[in-house]
Amino acid sequence: MDARVKKPATRPTQEEAEAAVRTLLAWAGDDPAREGLLDTPKRVAKAFREYFSGYGEDAAQVLSRTFGDVGGYDDIVMLRDIEFNSHCEHHIAPFIGRAHVAYLPTKDVVGISKLARVVEIFARRLQTQETMTAQIANAISDALKPRGVAVMVEAVHTCMSMRGIGKRNVATITTRFTGEFRDKPAMQARFMELVRSPSGGFSL
Repeated sequence: MDARVKKPATRPTQEEAEAAVRTLLAWAGDDPAREGLLDTPKRVAKAFREYFSGYGEDAAQVLSRTFGDVGGYDDIVMLRDIEFNSHCEHHIAPFIGRAHVAYLPTKDVVGISKLARVVEIFARRLQTQETMTAQIANAISDALKPRGVAVMVEAVHTCMSMRGIGKRNVATITTRFTGEFRDKPAMQARFMELVRSPSGGFSL
């Protein structure tokens, strides 16, 4: 479990969570008892369990099953355009984007779906994009001990478009490079080239 996340001593009950939603509805200026809002607290509590399901999952466990029979392959393994939805920890407002993840295996590799799963685990927590980027890279580095990890995250934050400065469609880009991706400019350039290269229309 991520050391940054401190679990509360006692998790509030479903009833307490729903009561908190009713308080916020009333604070916003509406009537929690009116017909259209009667089931809203239950729906919000259920949605929160889904939005933040990453707190109940462990990235290290997801990455624990590896495969050694790769025919001596030791070049870049990359997943591009992993779509995610997360929530800003400052305003609990969504931010939506894509992650690009790569590593240079030493001996073993991990199933490619597991890389996408790691992104999903950290996205489904209250986050800052900077922290999420680092968490993805650190989890892969700690579990696989690769020669290097590269992570790039691009996202649009609704806390910037729907409130505050009110600027729409402004992309925030964060990166994290370790090992050979950090120390060898040519490897970092290859990663960026792969991120930006056209897909050629490949799809299934």
